[in-house]
Amino acid sequence: MNKTILVPYDFSEASEYGVQYAIDFASSRPGLDLRFCLIGAREDAEQFAAGKKKIEKQITKKFRGTLSWTELIPGSVNGLLEKCREDKVDLVIMGTAGAREEGANTKTAEMVLKAEFPVLVVPANTVDEFKLSKIALVLGHNEIDDPNLLHTLLEVSRRFNAQVTVLTIAGETENFGYTEEEERNEHLLEYYLESFYSHHVYIKNKDVVEGIFDYIDAHAIDMIAILPNNHVKKGTPSEGRLTQILAQQSKTPLLAIEH
Repeated sequence: MNKTILVPYDFSEASEYGVQYAIDFASSRPGLDLRFCLIGAREDAEQFAAGKKKIEKQITKKFRGTLSWTELIPGSVNGLLEKCREDKVDLVIMGTAGAREEGANTKTAEMVLKAEFPVLVVPANTVDEFKLSKIALVLGHNEIDDPNLLHTLLEVSRRFNAQVTVLTIAGETENFGYTEEEERNEHLLEYYLESFYSHHVYIKNKDVVEGIFDYIDAHAIDMIAILPNNHVKKGTPSEGRLTQILAQQSKTPLLAIEH
């Protein structure tokens, strides 16, 4: 089945990381349509032509997918969301400069929270050599809202033969691993992720974000995956604070698997 990956490019240094990562992600894998969305504040034929030429120079002979182009003028998060809906994209890959300040927001984080499709966030200064063999899926205590979302993670794991470690962080006074919801999650993970599911790690840390980043650094994880709770169909949706912080502060590519 063909897959359409949309890559926003607004000529910034941060968006260039998204472009390079997307090319590496799609190279040598047939059946992928890599669609670059050139974004400008106004129509500038020369700038767009130069941007297109710059991207085309990065395509090597091993690339086996198809290339396509689209434009968004003027650029905005809502405009990009609408473009993705119109083009029926399956995945968005976008670079970000991130934000370290508490309470700050970025267009990338806003896109992740609003999107109803998977978004892969690529932080600036991501290592030049593409590697995807170890994925950490961050999972809370609640039962997985829509197990079908795990198909996206399975597909990525299959393409790169990547192992998935599931990571749950809890406060120092919390118990975990014994509830009915967590038992059901284990069965779902084993079923949907097949042999790519490695194991489930439980870590006590009063600071969830710190616990995640410490684990990622210590185990050389290549990608963080998360099932955001702000679009859940069962129960009460969250504000998506953890997703927002990870999208802003992670130094590791983040795959937010939305509905």
